[in-house]
Amino acid sequence: MNNFRNIGVPAEGGGPDIGWKALWVIRELGLPAIVKACVSCQSTRHHPTGKFRVNAHGKLLDVWMLICCKLCGRTSKISIHERICVRALDSERLLMFEDNDPALVRELAMDRTLARNAAYQLDWSGTWELETDMPFYELEREDPAPFKVIIRFELPVPIRVEKLLTTGFGLSRSAARGMVGSGRIRLPMALDAKAREDFTFVITAQPRRTARFGPARAFS
Repeated sequence: MNNFRNIGVPAEGGGPDIGWKALWVIRELGLPAIVKACVSCQSTRHHPTGKFRVNAHGKLLDVWMLICCKLCGRTSKISIHERICVRALDSERLLMFEDNDPALVRELAMDRTLARNAAYQLDWSGTWELETDMPFYELEREDPAPFKVIIRFELPVPIRVEKLLTTGFGLSRSAARGMVGSGRIRLPMALDAKAREDFTFVITAQPRRTARFGPARAFS
């Protein structure tokens, strides 16, 4: 369990400006689908088999990641290294390829550079959910102290910042945009930017009226 889940408790070292904090976590539900045309059927959806193939040609190596068509089950290859000198490949990493290391499979299955170089797309649908673990937090309350929200990504899924706000606070798109425009929500990036790494933003409450927003859990 994460130590930041003491939502609604004064933040350690928060100082006079930031007195409260919350943690939102983008939880991993699975790896992205590899979108690549299958040579045997009409499907374009693949997933990693969890295995690599390493072929030696004298002092040169070829390394592939094996993927499987979700429709027909055909196995195909994605090139990781082509004709690379044995000495140019770190011995520990080579051993990970030979042992079909699960952590390396996960790393490469989400590698945007590899996807670009090998001319396929990554589909992140259904790979994440937003967990806020928030008790009722009033955006309109008697003590309008600034509130820090820390975003943690368990996987580098690209998510529009606006979607995080509307989901986490249960706001409409227009309400989220209004709060950002008025300065009540202070973001380190544009509202329509896609985030894929940890970041923090600050929100300031208004004097109490009636609005309350509760826990949220959303799927991509």
